[in-house]
Amino acid sequence: MENMDLFSVAAESNVETHSFEPLAQRMRPRNFDELLGQEEVLGKGRFLRQMIEKDMIPSLILYGPPGTGKTTLAQMIASLTGSDFHRLNAVAAGIQDIRAILKEAEEQRKYYGRRTIVFIDEIHRFNKSQQDVLLPYVEDGRLVLIGATTENPFFEVNHALLSRVRIVRLKALGAPELLTVLRMALTDSERGLGKQEIKASDEVLLALAEIGGGDARMCLNLLESAAAMLPKGGELTVGVMEGILGERVQRYDKKGDNHYDVVSAFIKSMRGSDPDAALHYLARMLAAGEDVKFIARRVVICAAEDVGCADPMALVLASAAAQAVQFLGMPEARIPLAEAVTYIAAAPKSNAAYLGVDAALADVRGRNCGEVPVHLRDAHYKGAAKLGHGIDYIYPHDYSGHFVKQQYLPEKILDRQYYNPSENGKEKFMGEYLRQCWPERQAK
Repeated sequence: MENMDLFSVAAESNVETHSFEPLAQRMRPRNFDELLGQEEVLGKGRFLRQMIEKDMIPSLILYGPPGTGKTTLAQMIASLTGSDFHRLNAVAAGIQDIRAILKEAEEQRKYYGRRTIVFIDEIHRFNKSQQDVLLPYVEDGRLVLIGATTENPFFEVNHALLSRVRIVRLKALGAPELLTVLRMALTDSERGLGKQEIKASDEVLLALAEIGGGDARMCLNLLESAAAMLPKGGELTVGVMEGILGERVQRYDKKGDNHYDVVSAFIKSMRGSDPDAALHYLARMLAAGEDVKFIARRVVICAAEDVGCADPMALVLASAAAQAVQFLGMPEARIPLAEAVTYIAAAPKSNAAYLGVDAALADVRGRNCGEVPVHLRDAHYKGAAKLGHGIDYIYPHDYSGHFVKQQYLPEKILDRQYYNPSENGKEKFMGEYLRQCWPERQAK
């Protein structure tokens, strides 16, 4: 009986239910006017917005960083559609949950003529067999699938499923959008913090937006934590923010899309001869706990592909750094890595060797290149002379300059030139030497 009384008191309390929800949940946009920062895909007149408003939503995957509105958009679709709407989280759901929804979808379609929409949050966590169950239903329209993922769907979602959906990329919110979101949360007395009458300058809110890194959810959670430390009418300052932040969380997931973005920026910075940017992305990976052997492999590849023969020492140094990394481990491994990264970024560049081998591979795989010239064939085995192997071969070291003209390419591809030296670094001198040796070929 005492328990019943306690429940009765709780039920009669005038505390609003949503007061227990996090600020980010309470402030979720309720309509397109409140959904900020996605004008390219959800602005007035855009295809996806029209399809949502007409309740003709196609199967799609919403892809973007955390806090950009993927789940919010799914909730808006649920509130606007006349279809039967189901929501699953791939972390907790299994094939049985999917099959139950598919069975219900069949009944809705057969008896009531209603479509079924299923929203699967974190769809990248579904394994191949779980994703395959959806294929025939998405294929023939019995089911409209809306997936949400922070991971690149081209890496994480089956290609068969990808071919049946539209990919909608949502971008991280910019500082102006985040500033608007934070201001709305501070002034909204119904869902936000308006009753606390907290003061905050644009400068402080922009700093908070910068910390959030485009993630509206993170910004609102940080704002809520800061507000909890302030009295009514208090002011949010940098000092208050520092009190709740501690060390900034790194936005880097070793298995996620951000991982590939940082690695890509790292390699492109070395290739683009910007050692400062290259060291920045190296530091991001090291701070996030990336495998140093993985980083070293990328450095070796960049030395060979992008510096190449313009400075052959780049590959030597990169290989030495990779060996040192295995010997040293962290934190000392950062030093040879930084040495190799700065050398590669500052070295003259040429991808001529890389382009050359790929062009040669394309010929070998795609055309009849002919036989190896007889005079170049192995003449070290018994009976080779009878076949003419090696008989007319000319030994270059017997001639002045250790060079003599003779045919090396097969007859069918005598006109092919794979290696085109650049004018950078040591490769310039290599090009001059080759033009002396093969003036007719290098003139092409």
